[in-house]
Amino acid sequence: MNREGASLRNVEFEVVVAADGQIALPPEIASEIPAGQQIRILVMWDAGEAASAWRTAAMRRFQAAYAPEDAVYEQLTAGPTIR
Repeated sequence: MNREGASLRNVEFEVVVAADGQIALPPEIASEIPAGQQIRILVMWDAGEAASAWRTAAMRRFQAAYAPEDAVYEQLTAGPTIR
């Protein structure tokens, strides 16, 4: 529900950003939205190789700091089953 208590509708679709930066709603979606209606836009895109490289480096650094003594929870869950 939005702030006024009405339900929000949502739709997901993929488009290509035009050279001038414009993003067009597909006609079948645009026809469902009343003229003058305020809409909320969420834009997501592939961050590319730079973000992937950053994530990989962060994971390596995290794993390098992980000592065997930190494995107490794995030892507890991997221990013998008590019946």
